[in-house]
Amino acid sequence: MSTSPALQRRLGTADAVFIGLGSMIGAGVFAAFTPAAQAAGSGLLIGLVVAAIVAACNALASAQLAAAYPTSGGTYVYGREQLGPWWGFLAGWSFVIGKTASCAAMALTFASYAAPAGWERPVAAVAVIALAAVNYRGVTRTAQLARVIVVLVLVALAVAVAATTSTGLPRLAELDTSSIIAHGPYGILQSAGLLFFAFAGYARIATMGEEVRDPSRTIPRAIVIALSITIVVYAVVAVSLLGALGSDALAESTAPLRDAAAAWPWTSPVVTVGAALASLGALLALIAGIGRTSLAMAREGDLPRWLAAVHPRFHVPHRAEAVLAAVVVALVLTVDLRGAIGFSSFGVLLYYFVANVSAFSQKNEARMFPRALFVVGGGACLLLVATLPLAAIVGGLVVLAAGIGYRLIIRARA
Repeated sequence: MSTSPALQRRLGTADAVFIGLGSMIGAGVFAAFTPAAQAAGSGLLIGLVVAAIVAACNALASAQLAAAYPTSGGTYVYGREQLGPWWGFLAGWSFVIGKTASCAAMALTFASYAAPAGWERPVAAVAVIALAAVNYRGVTRTAQLARVIVVLVLVALAVAVAATTSTGLPRLAELDTSSIIAHGPYGILQSAGLLFFAFAGYARIATMGEEVRDPSRTIPRAIVIALSITIVVYAVVAVSLLGALGSDALAESTAPLRDAAAAWPWTSPVVTVGAALASLGALLALIAGIGRTSLAMAREGDLPRWLAAVHPRFHVPHRAEAVLAAVVVALVLTVDLRGAIGFSSFGVLLYYFVANVSAFSQKNEARMFPRALFVVGGGACLLLVATLPLAAIVGGLVVLAAGIGYRLIIRARA
């Protein structure tokens, strides 16, 4: 099998939007609100606003860069081209490690809803293998399945929100300034860092730049559309959860949407199926995005070059996706969901820090948005990294150092 074929441009704007929605909505609605409530209580509402602002800055940086560099790899490529090889490596390695943790988080979230008690980890492993097989068959199948999953998840969310709001959201009366700021700025910022995990799906659109038709037009439009829809969905769900459960119950719930919709008992299986599908949709898009970034890094020698192989029939980075699937299976058999979310946020925030610096450095003719936007985005990324749980920071620094050590050794031998 040759390592030289390029990926094929098969995706339009709607395909890219659905892949982004499948990545974001699956992650945030069913996985991030509980740890955010643990960090900030009802202050997670401010955290959600902060996370949305940071995500918007990062999304616009990605859109501007993707228009100039319409190829696979996302900020790994942007960092190399704008700032130099080490910046690109920092972005690419941060993305790979952060999103590999996200894969584990999504697989475990799926299994927590869909698997019998005691079978969560084996079911999560099977889900990873099955979706890796779907991606192996080609990106158009990925986009087609993402469309179906997103529609079904949005229907399930609409049912859950309707059931939740049918009670009148009595806990909203408890929200006031003192309760919202009770956990202080640190708790609010930590909730923002955890909730940012839920917004990062637009990266999947940028990393697939080599497979999108008319990428300089399609990618920016798809990123803005997908993120805008997601922000609205998250805001509605956050207010509904706090209004129905209150911050204390939300912080303790393992299935908050299902608990909040309990006023209509028949909605429980609907929410369960929606959560399972959302997690699978996010996992599907994650595998595709990480595979493309790994492909770009392998082409430059920042990962083993044999990972750069593109399947001659299905036109996907099949070796990179197979290795990714094996690593994620190992993770779902050993890690917990909360730790995976924190570690993922560490890697992804560093990735977008490089994106903001890269967008800031672009010349006037390539700039679509003001530089001040990227100053805010880059600074906010570093601030949110610093407020993540200590275990996530320490673990992230260790793995980041391991990647830097690997690259130093490879460059010394070259």
